[in-house]
Amino acid sequence: MADSRTRRRWRWLPLAVFALALYVIVRAAHSPQAGTPHPPKASASAPGPSAGSARPSPSATPSSYDPADYASQVRARAHQTGVSAQLLMAILYNEAYKPHDPQLERAWQRYKPDASFGIANMHHATFDEVKQGRDFAGRRWEELPDDRDLAIEAEAWYLRDLSTRLPARWSGSYSREDLLALGYNAGAGNMLAFARGVPPGSQARSYLDRLHANWAKAGGVLAR
Repeated sequence: MADSRTRRRWRWLPLAVFALALYVIVRAAHSPQAGTPHPPKASASAPGPSAGSARPSPSATPSSYDPADYASQVRARAHQTGVSAQLLMAILYNEAYKPHDPQLERAWQRYKPDASFGIANMHHATFDEVKQGRDFAGRRWEELPDDRDLAIEAEAWYLRDLSTRLPARWSGSYSREDLLALGYNAGAGNMLAFARGVPPGSQARSYLDRLHANWAKAGGVLAR
């Protein structure tokens, strides 16, 4: 097991190094020149939130992001959608493996067009499907890096949609939250396969292990 964990850590090292280098380049490109006034914090032409979304959260440096800072939004969106607040928060911790800086996310997306956006790491097609008929139907996927409440709202509704596809009974020792987390990570089709007894691959298994590791922390944050 130790060798396996070591291999997984080394596998992410090149990606982490590249992301760090990309972040330095992006920040340097956007740094004001000496003697030049700092740009305003927000543009007057920036798109506003939908009626059901809170005002976009300010951009943060990668080191400052902590899912715990969004406990109130998680509780509100969990209540709105009827999903577990602890599951919402635990998934945010699972998805906090990479820096969530808007400039860096967009720079990375130019390098990897199929990359996900926002603190809940949602892909374009998933967001466009989830928003249909919802109060954020007029919002765009490109807004997710700047509006963390929108990212949480979309995450919550996606989990709600996944929950409607779960069978009444499933094989194995998975909890309902386990299967929904697996669905969030691997898609609805794979979630249903796991429910039928198909064993998850190494990546899905690792995701579930991290969810279990983050579970108590997520609950503690929401109980404050």
